[in-house]
Amino acid sequence: MTLDADYVVEMERITKAFPGVQALSNVHLSLRRGEIHAIVGENGAGKSTLIKILTGVEKQDAGTIRLDGKAVMVRSPLHAQELGISTVYQEINLCPNLSVAENILIGREPKRLGGIDWKAMNAHAREILLQRLNIDIDVTQNLAAYPVAIQQMVAIARALEISSARILILDEPTSSLDVNETAQLFQVMRKLKGEGVAIIFITHFLDQVYEISDRITVLRNGTLVGTFDTSDISRLELIAKMIGRSLTELDEMSGIKLESRKHIKDEALLQAEDLGLTGAIEPFDLELHAGEVLGIAGLLGSGRTEIAQLLFGVEKPDSGSLKMAGEVVEHFSPLASIGRGIALCPEDRKEAGIIDDLTVRENIVLALQANRGWFRYLSTQQQYELADRYIKLLNIATPSADQSVKNLSGGNQQKVILARWLATNPQVLILDEPTRGIDVGAKAEIQKLVLSLAEEGKSCVFISSELDEVLRTSHRIMVLRDREKVTEFSGEVDQQRIMQAMAGSEE
Repeated sequence: MTLDADYVVEMERITKAFPGVQALSNVHLSLRRGEIHAIVGENGAGKSTLIKILTGVEKQDAGTIRLDGKAVMVRSPLHAQELGISTVYQEINLCPNLSVAENILIGREPKRLGGIDWKAMNAHAREILLQRLNIDIDVTQNLAAYPVAIQQMVAIARALEISSARILILDEPTSSLDVNETAQLFQVMRKLKGEGVAIIFITHFLDQVYEISDRITVLRNGTLVGTFDTSDISRLELIAKMIGRSLTELDEMSGIKLESRKHIKDEALLQAEDLGLTGAIEPFDLELHAGEVLGIAGLLGSGRTEIAQLLFGVEKPDSGSLKMAGEVVEHFSPLASIGRGIALCPEDRKEAGIIDDLTVRENIVLALQANRGWFRYLSTQQQYELADRYIKLLNIATPSADQSVKNLSGGNQQKVILARWLATNPQVLILDEPTRGIDVGAKAEIQKLVLSLAEEGKSCVFISSELDEVLRTSHRIMVLRDREKVTEFSGEVDQQRIMQAMAGSEE
């Protein structure tokens, strides 16, 4: 990397490994004074690890960090603040029961006669918000009295005040903001940029990347794909680099091919009309027929998981309606959905899927037992029969049904979650990233299973960030962008058309 006097931060050959995972490998990042620099990439790309190293949360295994051309080792988050590096995270880490002024100046309150000088503190907090961020609010009010957008501004003000920040890192700052609130945040970012503050902007919303950033760094699987001037790279090219596909590349992968549509029934089994949840997903229509696989494509943050959670009742919609087999759904909850014949295999198998401390058998029977109720307890013999059946059906590699599920590989853990939901005999199976983090063989087995279930007359919603999987496994494909359904494809379609829809362009 060539040193440049305009660079306030230069990260060179940054490498970091965790047990079993190479999180970063020889990654470079340069940040100029007075620029807004977006870092983009799918889950597992290495964005969070890179930022944690810059802010002293993690230590790199190799590589150098330079501030103003001088090599430094960032020892801790406190040391990062002393160096002028501050971070505002997606989850606002403030105290809602304290005033705005207290949140901005906590730990640095002006003192008078051995106590806090409240008048001076309120005046200073008001000055910071007004002069630095153009925000004029009553700083004596509790933070909880203000909307999320204002709380975000207060978090930025606190970050600036803590370290007189020269470098501000904003991690998914717009995830909970509406269009007007996002515009207000961007005004603040442009003002700080004009003052010479260097801003790292991490987001999954590409429209926002193109609206606010000067340069874009793309990471994929812990490696640097490249850094580009925003004006020099199209959205379609950017998506191709993020997911590792060329613009002209067609799907040459052999393997699973869809059967004809002869198994799909005419009547809709699951039907959503203007279903939506403010701040999560814009109102959308959806029809799912018996024997059909509906693929959902979109970048991370586009609303894929939010749709899955609405359909399964994890979240309750605030607009529209949902019908199952022609009957309007009145009560939204996971348990009610199981009773209706809907199952959800969640995106994060570690957090929302497997129960580490239970055996394979116990994990498989969990959902069925919950649906039956604890007064209709499955006998031990029934549990073993059920577990053994799905261990064989899904080819789960385990010494026995009594093996602790945490000792299985990721692919086999995923199969255990699938077995859990198949045991409930669902009519609609929602699969959110069912092949993430598993090997090619296990992926193929899961895709074959989805198609075989469709042939049996079951319906599947198949969500994946891997477009070739969506193409191979789906009869129809719904495309999302920025929490909104933008189009739908049926019949023959190639990756480029889907990528164009995801990018919002016809390039």
